[in-house]
Formats: sequence, C-alpha cells, structure tokens
Amino acid sequence: MEVDLSLSKDWQMSSPVDIIDEITAVAQDLKLSPVTAIENIVDDIPSFWVDKSQLCALMQVVRFDLPEPFEMCFDLSAIDETERQHKASHVGDFTVSYHLRSYDRNLDVRIKVALNKTDKKLDSVCRFWVNANWYEREIWDMFGIVFSGHPHLCRILMPNTWEGHPLLKTHPARATDMEPFTLTPDQQDKEQQALQFDPEAWGMKRKNKNTDFMFLNLGPNHPSVHGAFRIVLQMDGEEIVDCVPDIGYHHRGAEKMGERQSWHSYIPYTDRIDYLGGVMNNFPYVMAVEKLAGIVVPDRAKVIRIMTSEMFRILSHLLFYGTFAQDIGALSPIFYMFIDREKLFGIIEAFTGARMHPSWFRIGGIAQDLPKGWDTLVRDYVNYLPKRLDEYEKMVMQNSLIKKRSVDVGAYTTQEAIDWGVTGPGLRATGFSWDLRKQRPYGGYDQFDFEVPLGHKGDCYDRCRVRVEEMRQSIRIIEQCLNNMPEGPYKAEHPQTTPPDKARTMKDIDTLIPHFVNVSWGPVIPAGEVSMFVEATKGIMGYHLISDGSTMSYRTRIRTPSFAHLQMLPLISKGQMVADLIATLGSVDYVMADVDR
Repeated sequence: MEVDLSLSKDWQMSSPVDIIDEITAVAQDLKLSPVTAIENIVDDIPSFWVDKSQLCALMQVVRFDLPEPFEMCFDLSAIDETERQHKASHVGDFTVSYHLRSYDRNLDVRIKVALNKTDKKLDSVCRFWVNANWYEREIWDMFGIVFSGHPHLCRILMPNTWEGHPLLKTHPARATDMEPFTLTPDQQDKEQQALQFDPEAWGMKRKNKNTDFMFLNLGPNHPSVHGAFRIVLQMDGEEIVDCVPDIGYHHRGAEKMGERQSWHSYIPYTDRIDYLGGVMNNFPYVMAVEKLAGIVVPDRAKVIRIMTSEMFRILSHLLFYGTFAQDIGALSPIFYMFIDREKLFGIIEAFTGARMHPSWFRIGGIAQDLPKGWDTLVRDYVNYLPKRLDEYEKMVMQNSLIKKRSVDVGAYTTQEAIDWGVTGPGLRATGFSWDLRKQRPYGGYDQFDFEVPLGHKGDCYDRCRVRVEEMRQSIRIIEQCLNNMPEGPYKAEHPQTTPPDKARTMKDIDTLIPHFVNVSWGPVIPAGEVSMFVEATKGIMGYHLISDGSTMSYRTRIRTPSFAHLQMLPLISKGQMVADLIATLGSVDYVMADVDR
C-alpha cells in the first residue's frame, strides 16, 4: 500500500483571481464574449454568468481549450429564482449552475446561466462531461428545465407518472398542502404499465435483428444491491452486456425540506443523508451557515468536530468492511466488526446521547461539551482497534477467496473516475492522491498529521484496501485530538449561534427576548450564497446554500458522492458475471439515501 506523506507542490491551489480573466481571454481569441457578469460569493469560488446562447462554446473552452482544463463536472444544479427578494438584475426566473473542478489547478469554478420561465431550455453539456447525464435529468425532474440534445431526458427520482416538478416554488412542500392520496384500480393499472422497462428507449441494442433481449432484474431489494435500488441487466448467457441503474425508490425530498425548516431545525435532516456518516453529515451544512453568518468556531469545538467525524468514518468503514466480505463469501468478519462498532457507538452515545443519528453539531460549535471521563473512553478504543484491524488483515485482506473475487474486478482508471465524478476512496484507489482534508483543509484539519492511502489498480480489492488503511489514519487523527484537546468554549459567542447562550436569559430582558426569538424562529442569516464540502465517508459531500435574508434557506442543494458513483455502473459492469457485479457494488460503498436524498 502506497501512502502520500505530504502535500506536494503540484497540489498548491491556483489563484482564483486570475481564472475568469484567463477564460475570457481564450474565449475572445475564439471570437466569443461569453461572460456577462462576475459574482463575488463568500466561499471565494470564482463565479460568473454567461448567456445561454454561448454556453456550449464556453464549455468547449473550459473543458478542452484551457492549458489546465476543468476536467470534472463536480455538480450541476438549478434554482427557482421567482420568489427571491435579494438578487441581482441579471438573475432571471431560473438559474442553472455548473460547478466544475480542475485537479491540475486544485481549483473550482462556478458558471451560471439565467433562464426565463417562458423559455426553460438549455443545451446539454453531456458531450463535454459524461456524468452531466444524471444531473441534467435531475434538474428536469425537479424544475422542468429541458436540456436539448440530452441522450435520455426523463424522470430520475420521481415516478414517471408524477405530475409537476417538486423543487419549483409553486409545488407544495408538505403532504398537508396536497389532496389525500388515493389509488383507484385504473390508476394502479396505469402505474404498473409505467413501470414496464423499454430497453431500446434506454439505448440498449439487440445482438442482431433475430435475437431478443435477455434481462435480469437485480433489486429493488436490500440484499446484494445495498438498498432500495434496481439494476436492469442485459445478459448474454451469464455475461453482462449492458445495465441500467434505476434510482429514486428512496427519495424523500431532503432539499425541498430545507426550504421549510429553520436553519437550526434542519440539522437533524442532514443526519439522514448518508445515514452511516452521522455527524459527518452535519459538518458541511453547519460550516456553510457559519460562512454565511460570519461565525468563527472556537478551537475546542473544531477539534471535537474532527474527532467525532473521524469516529464516524471508522464506523462507516467497519460496516463496509464486514458487508463487503460477506457479499463475496466470508460470513464471519461482519460479526466481529459489529462488536467494534458497538464499542465505538458506546462512546458516541456517551458524548451525544444518541448513536447513529446524533444531530450533534450546531451552528457555531457543538451541542454540549465533552463529558467527564471522555478521554479514558477514547484512549481505550484507540489502543483496542489497531490490534483488531491486524486480525482482520489476515481474516479478510489475505484471504485467498477474497483476493480471487476482488483483484482485477470492477477496475477503472483515474481518468475514468474523474470523467464520472468519482471522489473519495474510489478515486484514491486508482492511485490518485487527492484528499480534501489535505488539498483544501477545512475545519482545522491543517493542524493534523496523517497520510493518504492509495491503491494501484482501482479495482474492488484496492477500494477495500484504501478504506482499511483510512481507518488506521482516523485512529491517528483521533489520538492527536485526544492528546491536544484545547480548553475553551464549545460554541461561538455570536448572536446567530444556535441555540444561543442561555447563561444570562433569566437575568435581563435584553438577553431573554433575543434568546426566545432565536429559539422559536431561528436566526436570520444574511442574504448570500455559499458552498462548503467535506471529505465524507464515501467521497466528497457538500451543501450549497442560498439565504434570502430569512430564517430559512431559500435553496438547499446537497452534493452527495454516491449519486455520482452509481452513474458509473454501466461502464464498469460490462463484461462481468453477475457475481462480479455483486462484488463491485459492495466495493463502491454507497448508501441509497445518499443517492436519492
């Protein structure tokens, strides 16, 4: 196993100041003048607006013509601007936002296009970034924006029979705002008919005109496919010729919920995105709100956040480790690993009062300080787990059956990973050393010493190996937190911190009234826009928040790693046997709530 011991010069971040000038200069050489406005956003990601007629010409420049192009479509989202009060004059009824990444520059850029509600059409960018396919389908599904030239523009999260587009401001946010659900026999027949799969409509091809398709439905069930997830496999005998991943069975409208909850009361919803990630889900959300509000988090709260986040990284990876081994025939390891998880959950419960979904981070810090004796609990565990991991090395990683079922299976290259938006362990398993905690340290990670495990082949075995080594690095980080925990407050002294400080509420009315208002309606966050990301358990997770100067988010966009990872399945499944696909699915380590939100 290779490890990256330091941040090399190749990863120093480029200056965000110059990139818009560089793009503009290259575009002008090609007789283009695409930039219509430049936007200053608090997250410092270079952001600018382009005219829709020049979008594809500009994307050609950004993707191919720059000396260090933006090779990854990191995220693609939309905003219904029709009810927004604080917006610039160039903002239309809808905005489509392209979040692009250049690894060579270690830099992101945000490109925006304004649309009118009378003309909700835009050219597809799938020919520049293949992974834009699902993102454009999602925008059409949620907002009704049409992407001309898209290979298969249809619903992706909602049923095909759904009426309306849920993220429009005119669409109800609660079931109580809608008519009671009924399902008549005629409607049931219509729903069943809509579920029928048309292979040729999805781009599948017959072997020849005299043969028919042979299909295998994998899912939607939890065993093997790890959640409410369906894959339609086109088979040639026992070999997979093509596949169609079918998501949306777990969709719960988490982004829509963000428009109806206060900034503070939305925190428990974040826990349910990657429901194995615990407080790791809270992290990017609270950082985004803090960035908008200008809240500086105390050092003690920073270190506690990092320590508990790494605990949940271990919890998630232990579950992956056991279920991956189980998927390919080794039943015993998962029982041992669940013992290790229970011990760590005991520590989480002692800290937070909860286990899987503690909802413990707060805007400005954490919910409460660490309990007495916390250090003894943590020290016992960091001394305990490495020996267990040594045992699992022999039990799993050196197991000849595990190796035969996972080495050279489900492999992809670094370039393929970047093309499809893969982040986290799945990207590092290809030998590409890029970890957000190293390359763009957040929340205090720049103060910690740890290594970045890498694979070689990008296959199932390497994806498992990287996660195993990441657990050892998490132990190393937790031990540094244990030995260097700073004194001081666990929450910022700031008027927007939630819940606000209660120390003086019963002593003077000037403190009591703001406390009452802040708890009842939540803080009023200044108008603005921000994106914040973390290196979560399965890859990079982030929140893009827009405040309209209210007690609630105007737009909550959740960028999850699993959504991007599952889109890649048709590429890596071709030529596999079904048993190989089961190993591949396990090694990807996705969670359907992380996909569907």
